[in-house]
Amino acid sequence: MSGVKDRKPVLQVKKANKVYEGVHAIQNIDFDLYRGEIHALAGENGAGKSTLVKALAGAIELTSGQILINGNRQSFKAPYDALRSGIVMVYQEPGLVEEMTVAQNIFLGKEKLLNRLRSTFIGAQQILQSMKFDVDTSIKVSRLGEAQKRMVEIARAIYHDPKVIIFDEPTATMTPEEKMYFFSVIKSLAEKKISVIYISHALEESLELSDRITVLRDGKQVITSDTKDMTRESIVKNMVGRDITQTYYAKAHKDIQGEAKKKKQILRVENIIKRPIVKNMSFSVYGGEITGIAGLVGSGRTATANIIVGAWKRNMVRGGMIYLEDRPIRYRVPKQAIDDGIVYITEERKLNGFFETMNIDENTYLGWLSTKIGWRFITSKKQEQKIGDTWIDRLKIRTLDRKAKLVELSGGNQQKVVVAKSLVQKPKLVIFDEPTHGVDVAAIEEIHNFIRSLKKQNIGIIVISSYLPEILSLCDRILVARGGRIVEEFSPEDATENKIMYAAVH
Repeated sequence: MSGVKDRKPVLQVKKANKVYEGVHAIQNIDFDLYRGEIHALAGENGAGKSTLVKALAGAIELTSGQILINGNRQSFKAPYDALRSGIVMVYQEPGLVEEMTVAQNIFLGKEKLLNRLRSTFIGAQQILQSMKFDVDTSIKVSRLGEAQKRMVEIARAIYHDPKVIIFDEPTATMTPEEKMYFFSVIKSLAEKKISVIYISHALEESLELSDRITVLRDGKQVITSDTKDMTRESIVKNMVGRDITQTYYAKAHKDIQGEAKKKKQILRVENIIKRPIVKNMSFSVYGGEITGIAGLVGSGRTATANIIVGAWKRNMVRGGMIYLEDRPIRYRVPKQAIDDGIVYITEERKLNGFFETMNIDENTYLGWLSTKIGWRFITSKKQEQKIGDTWIDRLKIRTLDRKAKLVELSGGNQQKVVVAKSLVQKPKLVIFDEPTHGVDVAAIEEIHNFIRSLKKQNIGIIVISSYLPEILSLCDRILVARGGRIVEEFSPEDATENKIMYAAVH
């Protein structure tokens, strides 16, 4: 940790309130940030974290309260006002223009009147080198990895000479190696006396990086404490008002009764090849059992899932075989997989998991209409609401307005709708890809419990996850992918994070 070297606040928030249609998104928040401090902000989805930092970044205006920079009161009516005051926000979704170069992105919005391409590249390179970032300024952003894109966003922030940088879920799509480098970058920012506000659902990151942690719950400030006095358990308890850590990250154990009964094989994958990503993937999935697939990003896990459901095509010659209940399958389109009872719950929910301008009922009903049983020429509003009611109750989907568009829901509730939209199809095999990505701790517990409940229906379940505590908690068998192959298998009793990571890397 950087250690707070300057106890004089660079940023203060006093009695901050934001009210939407009579409902407090945040209420009487007092928050301060010291020079060179890394301050983590924790809380469930809907706790008020995003509202608070958006107000600091000028994206929204507070209903009441004060924001002070170096003791001077500020009024932010737009992001440009916050930027002029030295506050820059790096949002969860990348804010770069993919088809522009790295250099153009760094200077975007603050270009000189007269520009030469060569001088733009050199100027951008100087900024990147000052941060010890190894990125080619002349290439398009679309060619960069996630960690490099974050470097470009940080470089753009540094170009604006910030006092404060806000990071919202910055590591969601990074590999472990990229995360390690990114953490070193954040610590170097603190050493340069730049203050950092850090938001992440991965509480281990907050505990590793931060000097202090503030927890919000239901729009109110619950606690602000030095990180050295906090533990994961105490953070979670303050976030949700009860201790749930032991329940949703308790280590999975073999079901001895289930072992006695012979489980039915649902899926068998033999020597699947899709070069250069999938090189020789083989494994089986049984009904009433959760099969976990761990591994680094790029190890072939998601690509294999896409091949199974027909979104990607395996090699035509010597591409391997896939059997569903001993019947060979090769789907041209995912609709054929749905008809056969296979559903894939994508890791990219915002990109292709739901229709963001539709509500819960409409999204769930579309899942039902895509099946052989549910398909019809004329839709029924009554049936749409009935299906919506069923899944809102089963998955505890929460929304203040039943007709709200999905884009207006929290990440946890969006994920529950994606699950509902898939499981309404009554599958025999479900593939969960990063099922709790960007989801708060209370929603994680609910999603995990629901996945466990599917075992009782003898459904085959695959869980692909980069988060090892999730794999260890949920899975009856743990497979490790590396280089497009399954290289190791563990029982939950034998598996540890170290063993899984060693198999995934070496």
